[in-house]
Amino acid sequence: MIRVLVADDHPIYRDGLARTLADAGEIEVVGTAGDGEDAVRQVQALRPDLVLLDISMPKGGGMGALEWIMAMEAPPRVAMITASEEEGDLMQALKGGAVGYVLKGIGADDLVAVVRDLAAGRTYVSPGLAGRVLTALRARPAAAPVDPLSVLSKREEDILSLVAQGKSNKEVGRLLDLQEKTVKHYMTSILQKLHLRNRVEAALLMREHRKV
Repeated sequence: MIRVLVADDHPIYRDGLARTLADAGEIEVVGTAGDGEDAVRQVQALRPDLVLLDISMPKGGGMGALEWIMAMEAPPRVAMITASEEEGDLMQALKGGAVGYVLKGIGADDLVAVVRDLAAGRTYVSPGLAGRVLTALRARPAAAPVDPLSVLSKREEDILSLVAQGKSNKEVGRLLDLQEKTVKHYMTSILQKLHLRNRVEAALLMREHRKV
């Protein structure tokens, strides 16, 4: 079962979304929340596999909740489900650690498929929005080179540094006092943020931009 938490401040939409997922089979809605603070509390208590966050909610909103959730040890995967088609919201969410950005106009069957994909480790951005953002990025003047590792948290960079030295997840966990499964989760997040396929590519990138 995929354990999902749904957070949205509109009760009718929130309840409908929860029913849609629960009726799909293989998905268990373990909780619902109506604001950012409640979403964080329930994530801490229920430890879902996937969190669906609305951006526009009271008490910190979805972006505030995303920041708190991603700061947890071994955080769940998080996707924003929103009516906002603003490029800035999309980029902020992805930079903050979200693995999905789903527009509320999505159909029930498509939403269930997206939830299953996200739980399986894939990422998702609503196609029309992704296309517009890509077009906008291509139209911008070339920016000065940036450090590709700047998207990583301090903990993620510490882990990747040890991986670049040839350490296994078990060895990294022992050195940083983390469980092996926690290190594995961090590595998944690192690969997603860096848009890389495996730990070898990540290690090479670390060696290129840091002295390890």
